[in-house]
Amino acid sequence: MAKIEYVKKVSGSITQEMKKVIVGQDGVIELMLVGLFARGHILMEGVPGIAKTLMVKTLAKTLNAEFKRIQFTPDCMPSDVIGTNIFDLSTHSFKLRKGPVFTNLLLTDEINRTPPKTQAALLEAMEERQVSLDGSVYSLLEPFMVLATQNPIEYEGTYPLPEAQLDRFMLKVLAEYPTQEEEQRLLKKYDEGFDAHDLDAAGVKAIADSKIINKCQKEIQKITVGEEILSYITQIVKKTRESLQVILGASPRASVALLLAAKTLAGIRGKEFVTPDEVKTISYAVLRHRLILKPEAEIEGMNSDTIIQDILSQIEVPR
Repeated sequence: MAKIEYVKKVSGSITQEMKKVIVGQDGVIELMLVGLFARGHILMEGVPGIAKTLMVKTLAKTLNAEFKRIQFTPDCMPSDVIGTNIFDLSTHSFKLRKGPVFTNLLLTDEINRTPPKTQAALLEAMEERQVSLDGSVYSLLEPFMVLATQNPIEYEGTYPLPEAQLDRFMLKVLAEYPTQEEEQRLLKKYDEGFDAHDLDAAGVKAIADSKIINKCQKEIQKITVGEEILSYITQIVKKTRESLQVILGASPRASVALLLAAKTLAGIRGKEFVTPDEVKTISYAVLRHRLILKPEAEIEGMNSDTIIQDILSQIEVPR
C-alpha cells in the first residue's frame, strides 16, 4: 500500500465508524480530521441540537483518546480550565490538581459565554501545548486538540473572542441543519432504539491511536507542494489584506494554516501532491474567522465567506 493511501484508509475508517452514530455532517467530519492530522484546533459554530458534542465524543471513541468537556459560563475561572495547586496534608507539599485541559480532545462548549480572562487560559495550551502554573511547566498529551463551540444566534451575555485567540484556531467550521432526508434517517435510528449516550451499543470501535495518528501526520508532511501552489496561497492571503470590505486581513499564521490544512486535506483524499482544489476548498474554513469586515460591508449583507469567494474568483488558478 502506498504510504499516502495509508492516510486515506485511516481517515476512511474513522469516518466510517463515526457514521454509525452521526447522520449527515460529512463536511464537518472531514474538517475535524483535517484539524486532527494537521495538529490544529477547531472553532465550531452552529445552533444547539445538531450533534456538535456527539461528533467530538464519537471522534474520541474512534481514536481511543481521552475526552473532556467544559461548559463555559460567565463565572468560570482560569483554574477551571488548567487546574490549580492544592496543599496535600499527607506530604506537606503542593500537588497539581489537573484541569480538563489535560486530555486529548477538549470540547469547550459555548466558549464565548466565559470572560476573556478565562478564554485566555487556553492560549498557551493551544499554541505551546503546555500549561504554566506557579512557575512550573506541564506538557499536554499528544494528540491534543481543542474543539470550541459557539452559538451563532445568541449574543446577549457573551464575550466575543479577541482576534488573538481566534487566530489560534486553524479552522472555523459551520455545522448546518441536516437535510430532510438526513433528519428522517436520524429519526429512524432513534425509533429503532439508538441512544446517543451509549456509543458502545451503537457499535463504534477504536480503530486508531496516538501512534497511528502520528504516522499519518508524518506521511502528510511528505506531500508535495509546488511553487505555484505556494504562490497561490500567498496571493489569496494578500488579497484579504487589500480587500476594500475588510478592516483586518489574514496574518502569516493564516498562510501557514492554509498550507498545512491543504496538505492534510490532500492526504485524507489520497493525493500525493496539493492541487488548487484543496486550497480553494479549505480556504473558507481557514480564513472566515480571521477577517474583520467593515461595518458598511456587513450592512450590505456581506460576510467573510462571500468576500473569500470574491477573492478566489479574482485570482488565476495555477495549472
